[in-house]
Amino acid sequence: MSTQLEKYDATYRQHLQKTDVNESLNPKTDANRTIGPFNYIFMWIGDGVNIGNITLGASLFVAGIATLNIFQTFVAAIIAIGIISTIFSLNDRLGYRTGIPYVVQLRMSFGIKGSILPSLCRGIPAIVWYGYQSWIGGTALNEIVKIITDGAFDHVAICYVVLQLIQIELSLFGFHAIKWVETLTSIMIIVALLYVFGVLLTFHSDIITEKWVHAKGSWGLPFFAFIMTFMGNYAAIFLSAADYSRELKAGISETKRRFLYFVPILIAYGFALTIGAMLASATGISNPVKAFAIVVDNPYITFFVSVFIVLGTVAVNMVANIIPPTYVITLLTKLKFKQAVTLTGLLALASFPWVLVQDSSAKGLDIFILIYSAFLGPIVSILLIDYYIFRKQKVNVPELYQEDGPFAEYNPAAIIAMLIGAGTAFIKVELAWIIGVVVAGIAYILLTKYAFKDSTFKKGTIFDKQIMVKENENNREEFRHEI
Repeated sequence: MSTQLEKYDATYRQHLQKTDVNESLNPKTDANRTIGPFNYIFMWIGDGVNIGNITLGASLFVAGIATLNIFQTFVAAIIAIGIISTIFSLNDRLGYRTGIPYVVQLRMSFGIKGSILPSLCRGIPAIVWYGYQSWIGGTALNEIVKIITDGAFDHVAICYVVLQLIQIELSLFGFHAIKWVETLTSIMIIVALLYVFGVLLTFHSDIITEKWVHAKGSWGLPFFAFIMTFMGNYAAIFLSAADYSRELKAGISETKRRFLYFVPILIAYGFALTIGAMLASATGISNPVKAFAIVVDNPYITFFVSVFIVLGTVAVNMVANIIPPTYVITLLTKLKFKQAVTLTGLLALASFPWVLVQDSSAKGLDIFILIYSAFLGPIVSILLIDYYIFRKQKVNVPELYQEDGPFAEYNPAAIIAMLIGAGTAFIKVELAWIIGVVVAGIAYILLTKYAFKDSTFKKGTIFDKQIMVKENENNREEFRHEI
């Protein structure tokens, strides 16, 4: 399958090269795509089996009490994963077909100037997640050094900085490093967590059964709030689906791509959530690294588990938390990729991630996810409506790069709809994502149809006057022919 970019003539390609855009943001051609289906699956397994998602499982326990039992947890997880994989495969289509990144995709709906705000809405949460994952990894690295030095060294802050510098160095290689890092680490992490799972079942099954399996739980607001938190945790990733699909080799259907998302997310997330809930119920501690040290009371096993936690930190950051904000920084600052990826790492280093999770509760992480998902839900709703309903999957990619083209300014309908959706979402923050999606979608349709009649963003849409006139003429011609 050839991408739409391959069909454009030499004039368009020369135009793309002349635009004032960093070359890393230019469309990917088929020849430059390096990720196959196998590596893509392991990329998402490596992303899903991580300490952040284990912490999400631990967040089911507040002051030692489970808000959901095991059955309710898995029902909520499967519902969320089904929705996530569907939205992923829908929102990745433009990037997969044309090779453009998320920050350029945003221009279709928000405009070149208008895309700054939604770009930041994606970039800032990723940087905070980058810092949080690195802090957890730094905690694990500290456990490793403590064992090696027999307790003589115990400085989490130093380990945090060292790990961050290592990740910055790895990220300089971009997606070429990601596919190998993800494949290797995801396998090793799963093996390590299987061991922990066995230990928990063998020595802590009674208390896990009492506190989680047989917990009363709730099918009410906590149940739906967990689905929203689950989806909010992934909202930033499937929002920038184009950043990943543009690296995937051509010739894979939408159905197969949905499979490439659903299966690894189900495996990885299901396992991570289970381990997190089991650890919290067995120890009463929400910080997985500290809980691991208690459950696995053996310095040698703790050493290897901590090694895998460090590897997991690197794996998830490489996929979800480094590349997207790097593209945002590249767009806003005009820095080259290596400079932007270094700045991303330094910003994550200063994000104070330890505030999100305390030993007694991980609710801070939940609240953070729900708050930023209030903005991300509206953005993905606007992108999908614009691409599938307004533009019928037809986008003139070169125009997205033209500084004086139809997408040059900002689209007031999209900006206002996003703010209306986000503002409404905060009325019930536990359901922020779905409220934002629905309200912003309705607002965007109404604003585009009835307001801003001279907006250049209507060009090429079902509201384009020239297209509407042509369709009316065709309809009249068909009517005459039938008569």
